[in-house]
Amino acid sequence: MLIDVAQVAGGLVVLLLAGDLLVRGAVNLALRLGIPALMVGMTVVAFGTSAPELLVSVKAVIRDADGLALGNVVGSNIANILLVIGLPALIAPMLIGREYLRDYLMMLAATGLFGALALTGAIGLWQTLVLLGAFTLFMGDSILRARKARQDSIALEGADDSIATPKLALFLVLGVIGLPLGASLLVAGAVDIAAALGVSDVMIGLTIVAVGTSLPELATTFMAAIRREGGVALGNIIGSNLFNLLFILGIAGLFGQIDMPPQMMVLDFWVMLAAALVLAPFLWTLRPVGRVTGGALLLAYAGYIWALIVIGG
Repeated sequence: MLIDVAQVAGGLVVLLLAGDLLVRGAVNLALRLGIPALMVGMTVVAFGTSAPELLVSVKAVIRDADGLALGNVVGSNIANILLVIGLPALIAPMLIGREYLRDYLMMLAATGLFGALALTGAIGLWQTLVLLGAFTLFMGDSILRARKARQDSIALEGADDSIATPKLALFLVLGVIGLPLGASLLVAGAVDIAAALGVSDVMIGLTIVAVGTSLPELATTFMAAIRREGGVALGNIIGSNLFNLLFILGIAGLFGQIDMPPQMMVLDFWVMLAAALVLAPFLWTLRPVGRVTGGALLLAYAGYIWALIVIGG
């Protein structure tokens, strides 16, 4: 058991370090190539912070741990909103603009699409093609909008003109190497812990693995809140949730059919949908997410974890 816990902890550390290097390298290189910062924020940064979920889900499918793969994605989307927005909001109110309203509506649509596909009982080949097709449409729309937009002046997390290009290339290489290594350690340890404790891999995926792979989003949002850049934080979260549902599940489904655990549609999907809908009033009214709301989000997340323990126990 101690070796398994060490594997999970070591895997999380490697994932965080590798993900940070990948984001820093990719963002800087993209900006130097003249790619608009708004597009970088919704795509490159979102992909970089979602890379741990991607590698963990693919590895889980290869090891026939379907519950871990799905729990990782659904649990990460829940944590991204309730935990990743709730905790930084305790430090400083997060001002949310309407520039991400279109992407938010796409996130809601992606959540609904996932729910509809989940009712089929599995993420097989045709469901995978549907997810990847929807992701292609999202990316196409993002690219078209980015071409029409001027270079965004927001300073993205990790952008640093003082870093030499060869060093950025090294960051990318280390990130690409470190992510699969960290994912392998994390999945192996998590599966063994689930077996030893007699709990399902779904439970492990929705809790330990989901929170662990959401740490990059938490770190990015935490810094954005301190710098009063709520829009950057929200863009990262919306982009990450879209990547999780459409791209990560779509890619993971290419490695094998992902059977849907029945209990996921009883509680977890509806919590994910409710968490997504929580953001709607703030986008429409332009009210900041303050400390009271942040505290309520954290209490909701604690209640969700308690419900998981009760159901799983």
